[in-house]
Amino acid sequence: MYQATWESVAGHPLPTWYDDAKLGIFLHWGLYSVPGWAPQVPDIQQLLREQGPTEMLRQNPYAEWYLNSSRLTGSPTWRHHRDTYGPDASYDDFVAPFDDGTAAADMDAIAGVCRDAGAGYVVLTAKHHDGFCLWPTALPHPRKGRYHARRDLVGDLGRAVIDAGLRMGLYYSGGYDWPFNDALLQNPADSFLAVPHTPDYVRYATAHVRELIGRYQPSVLWNDICWPAGGDLPSLFAEYYNTVPDGVINDRWIEPPQHRGAVTDDLARAGGVVLQRLWPLIPERYKSLTFPAKHHYDIRTPEYAQFDCIQRGKWESTRGVGHSFGANRNERPEDFVTATELVRSFVDIVAKNGNLLIGIGPDENGVIPEEQLTPLRGLGSWLRVNGPAVVGTRPWLRAETTTTDGGAVRFTRRDGGVNAILLDVSTPDFGIRNVDATNISDVRLLGPGLPVDWQVSDGQLRIRLPERLPVSPAHVLTLQGGLRPDERA
Repeated sequence: MYQATWESVAGHPLPTWYDDAKLGIFLHWGLYSVPGWAPQVPDIQQLLREQGPTEMLRQNPYAEWYLNSSRLTGSPTWRHHRDTYGPDASYDDFVAPFDDGTAAADMDAIAGVCRDAGAGYVVLTAKHHDGFCLWPTALPHPRKGRYHARRDLVGDLGRAVIDAGLRMGLYYSGGYDWPFNDALLQNPADSFLAVPHTPDYVRYATAHVRELIGRYQPSVLWNDICWPAGGDLPSLFAEYYNTVPDGVINDRWIEPPQHRGAVTDDLARAGGVVLQRLWPLIPERYKSLTFPAKHHYDIRTPEYAQFDCIQRGKWESTRGVGHSFGANRNERPEDFVTATELVRSFVDIVAKNGNLLIGIGPDENGVIPEEQLTPLRGLGSWLRVNGPAVVGTRPWLRAETTTTDGGAVRFTRRDGGVNAILLDVSTPDFGIRNVDATNISDVRLLGPGLPVDWQVSDGQLRIRLPERLPVSPAHVLTLQGGLRPDERA
């Protein structure tokens, strides 16, 4: 048994492979893939800001939350479940069709989608909040007995992902296991009341993670929500790093205080009611899905996040290609990010020291819906030409600026040069604001090899692009020499 302290694991450096990769694919796959349904609502951050946590839970756009949403009487998912499967249908009824469908799932095809999108790593939901495991765990669920997939989906997909040249990471829901304590989230206070803190759950979750580490050696260990109080996280982290020295741990291992009895629970829920009523008065900066860990982690993982400037620590923006991570058959075309939007968002994230973990959800047969594939194909196509401007780069001294015609520009650096990534080009002739280009020695258009006319006037870089510029979500200028921020800006 490993004995460690937070000080002993705090020195673990961020692995270079992760900082280089920039793009990961987040695969949500589980029993919720069988119904594959959630309401048509805005993205979850907007829903939270505008309507508060209670309505966010009732109208949850995450299809992977189907078990909880379908138990909230009168909610859209509750009505859908009764109308589709009948009032007596159980969530466990999805086990057989999921096992039957995944038996023939083509893991090489799933891994190929991730590779072709330009990803460097994959993270699979080994166990989501519903408690159902995607590997043949030796541990029976304390309330459900044998509650895992018939096929070793973690192992089979992991081998396919590694064969495709990518790294394999695993997600584990340590904070929630809804069947374990019959948890139902309907009040803001339930977000922490639903976390099991009993010693048997701490042992169960810890043994699960140790099993995943020992059996699969995941390159990313991605916990969700929090971690039950009363365990020994430093020793668990040390065991992981000793097994996977270049592994990555995310920030969602917060250990919330244990609640103490029914009276405390009732007071907390009363506070949750007050919170919902006062929601319009709460400052906007507090209305977001963030996970502020106080102890060691390698990366922060804010959800559907963008920042205005370069972040000091490494972070990973996690989002779905739509408003859900798991496949949602109820999503409309306008609910999905376009390839152009995805490329531009990705570039913005990388320029500010982030990675993008983009979520897709196979159905019960392992087939990824076409609507989810379209933006990934566009991103992969763009990366095949412009990958050197993002993959393996680091943030420059400034994340962004604009052109003289108002176009957005993002910066990255690599091998002594700077990439100026033009997110929109309205005219071929423009200058780049707020940078001093006095010492620039060369300017090239990455990819097609087309000539670029350029000059420096009073320190400003002036560009004339070719008239027949290829259609692209973003164009990259590689700048050699001594580009500097303009201190006058």
